Amino acid sequence: MPDTDEHVIEAVGKTRVVVRNGKVVEVGEAIITDCPLAKRFACPVPEISADAVRENIEHRIKAFGMCTPERVVLETREFVGFGASELLSFGIKAGLIDAAVLACDGAGTVVVTDPAMVQGIGGRMSGLVRTTPYPSVMDRIEEGGGFVLDRETAAMNPAAGVALAEEKGYRKIAVTVALPEDAAAIREAHPDAFIVAVHVTGMTRDGAATVAAAADLVTTCASGTVREIAGSRALVQAGVSVPVYAMTERGKDLILEKVRRSDEQVLVKPTRLPAMGGRQPEPLV
Repeated sequence: MPDTDEHVIEAVGKTRVVVRNGKVVEVGEAIITDCPLAKRFACPVPEISADAVRENIEHRIKAFGMCTPERVVLETREFVGFGASELLSFGIKAGLIDAAVLACDGAGTVVVTDPAMVQGIGGRMSGLVRTTPYPSVMDRIEEGGGFVLDRETAAMNPAAGVALAEEKGYRKIAVTVALPEDAAAIREAHPDAFIVAVHVTGMTRDGAATVAAAADLVTTCASGTVREIAGSRALVQAGVSVPVYAMTERGKDLILEKVRRSDEQVLVKPTRLPAMGGRQPEPLV
């Protein structure tokens, strides 16, 4: 067990949460009050408050060991039809992607090649700001065919993660990024990388413009600027309450291939984007 056992995440409503030694010790204020996706969590957050966010994080710690050495890293269930992890997991299954660069609590930046590990890590993780290295978690990732960027510090560096994936021989590399500057830097240094912008709530107009130009897929979270700027340039929009935008032909291909292989009924309709509908997060920020 490391001497310093602390994890900082941005959870529901971009609420800053600190976990130490498997216990939630700090919950900040959310910047939104309502999220339709949060109502569908395994531990629902019907109204975003410090108590509700704490309960949700405590449930994750108990259910799959988030922010502990017991962290489970495999999952086959889909939580959101067009979530980032669901799309990347599917992309590996379909052969459109052969490695995904993700952030994992207890391990930092990792390169993952197993669809169940993509979902197990990404489908359960909120915005990870800082984490503590756990050898047991990193061992599980490596035993499952993944790679850890920095076992000593669990550093988070998506650009270095893409470079590591290239070093390991992968070419169809996807990477999730939360910062616009990371998206731009990766696009410049690794022009073939498949970039997915995530955790965009509160993003500035300049940031939204940067990810719209650099990313292949952009999640919207509770961002009004991303809906406006990326949405108006998107080739395809998946979902309406908390949509995902395909900004490139590769992003479009991934979404449409997932639709093609799905057994669910789907409405396909040419229209101007963004298409707003259903219940949006409140407020959009």
